[in-house]
Amino acid sequence: MARPKAMLNSRSQGIEKKWVYILLVLVSASVASSQYIVETLPGFPGRLPFKLETGYISVGEVEFFYYFVQSTGNPGADSLLFFMNGGPGCSGLNAFLFQIGPLKFNITDYTGGLPSLIYEPDAWTKTANIIFIDAPVGAGFSYATTASAYNSTDTLNTAQMQTFLRNWLVAHPNFETNPVFIGSDSYAGIYNPMLATAILQGNKAGLKPYVHLKGMILSCPNTDSHLEANSRIPFAHRLALISDALYQALEMDCGGEFVDVTNANCTEDLAAYDELVELINKQNVLDPDCALLSPKSKEAFKLVISNQEKHRRSLQEFTKDYLVSLPRPHDLWCRNFEYLLVDIWGNYPGVQDALHVRPGTVSEFFRCNISLAYTEDVDNVLDYHKNLTSLGMQVLVFSGDHDFVIPHNGIEEWIKWLDLTVDIEWRPWFVDGQVAGYTRKYTDSGYRLTYATIKGAGHSPPEYKRRECYEMFHRWIHYYPL
Repeated sequence: MARPKAMLNSRSQGIEKKWVYILLVLVSASVASSQYIVETLPGFPGRLPFKLETGYISVGEVEFFYYFVQSTGNPGADSLLFFMNGGPGCSGLNAFLFQIGPLKFNITDYTGGLPSLIYEPDAWTKTANIIFIDAPVGAGFSYATTASAYNSTDTLNTAQMQTFLRNWLVAHPNFETNPVFIGSDSYAGIYNPMLATAILQGNKAGLKPYVHLKGMILSCPNTDSHLEANSRIPFAHRLALISDALYQALEMDCGGEFVDVTNANCTEDLAAYDELVELINKQNVLDPDCALLSPKSKEAFKLVISNQEKHRRSLQEFTKDYLVSLPRPHDLWCRNFEYLLVDIWGNYPGVQDALHVRPGTVSEFFRCNISLAYTEDVDNVLDYHKNLTSLGMQVLVFSGDHDFVIPHNGIEEWIKWLDLTVDIEWRPWFVDGQVAGYTRKYTDSGYRLTYATIKGAGHSPPEYKRRECYEMFHRWIHYYPL
């Protein structure tokens, strides 16, 4: 992981010049936006017990759709969290409904048709104002006014997010002085330090409004794709998914490099490894193996739901019949059932009307749109993180300890590479008297990084352990130790 200091300094200068140029190109002279207060939502009984605003912010030829929930604590003083989802291509509703937002689906009583919503008591909006965004362009309800503007990259999307945030603050002057944090999940970990850099460079260049950026929150973050891929084999060994003998052979034949492989013995070992973990759920190794929702399988599941609704049978009976009717029953049941509900819910005309989605701008809503015209042009943001350690940022990094997508040992390796001073050594942290995970705190000249594992959680941690993740966030955002 060591890198020559001269190379780091050279890249730092390049980063600064690049962002200044992009910011000057993208920042709009005027802000085009539209905002609506949403008091009720189809599927939720009565008025919403929180203030929800939806709308669009224009960034050049792109109309970014967002969902803003005011803190139910003290919105004037609480932090403003700008939260980006991964994918790339996942809607802000992914975080809103499954991770840190104030609503979730009632799957216990689901009997078909429009899914119902219930209040989530452990929402991060209890103590923070949160902007959930549909980004990059083409995700959720965001759209472009020209065909060419649908083409995006990591670099361009990050620059657009910086412009979005400043334009959003122009349209919401009451929040211009609130402390700002950038949050990200999964793939959006690539954007997070890039966006922090863009904001700080924009502040330095005199862009208005000034963003009072205080820090970053990174949930199971994609940071260095090569490092993360290499970390999966040691992770599999730690969890006894592969034998000691195979792990030792992999170490000897591959020399710790499991991605760029030319050695025949290493290739043979990797084939044996792949066979052993093929049917392991990568999101959480403790969960059943579930297939992704392909268009074919989604249509099959919609048909089953439709037929079940006609007979109004219980969910238990529906599940039993469904499991018998398909060749691989568990593929569509599991956590993906909840994911499908948001696609069903988001495509109801009444839902889009309530959210004030502009008619005709999006042909079909997807929780995660995998057909974006998108180029992943950044696969390593370690230098961004390193540069930010000298700027007094407050950082929270957390990971599920059963996440096979972005294994915790890979995250711990790049944090170690930052060469920070350990302030509080590895220890358990607790919720309701039980160990919720383990944590270590680092510091370096005003820069503070808290790292935490979430015991038993997968990818992404709040989807598995909402209460624990809320307690972690609440303590950290208010400067308490975990």
